[in-house]
Amino acid sequence: MTDPGVEGPAAGPFDDGIDDEPDDLPDDVSIPDVEIAVLTASFDARPGTEEALLAALSRYVVLTRHEPGCRNVDLVSSVTHPSRFLVIEKWESAAAVQAHLDSQLMAEMARAALTTLASKPTIDLYDSISAHDLN
Repeated sequence: MTDPGVEGPAAGPFDDGIDDEPDDLPDDVSIPDVEIAVLTASFDARPGTEEALLAALSRYVVLTRHEPGCRNVDLVSSVTHPSRFLVIEKWESAAAVQAHLDSQLMAEMARAALTTLASKPTIDLYDSISAHDLN
């Protein structure tokens, strides 16, 4: 499911305020076997909603750290774009990422953040590169 006006995979719950479908990677993206899956999501707050978005993302980060397969989650704010927040998640596998994207927790965070967003979040999936891979 891709949206031509959105960078990265389309975010199901961010499409409208009543969509209860979980976030998902596009249908044309196959999830490869990865060593450690790294998911990033960049969120831009509408002016005046930064604190509300920060609260929704902070709650999400704390709860996500307890999800099966989650190795770590960090929330950072941009120095160059004061209303931008980035969530960086590390997962045991791409399958763990997909299970998380399909979770109720993800849908709840999307509903909580929806009214604060200036645009749809930019979501991307990365594979880790180990120093052992750099021969």
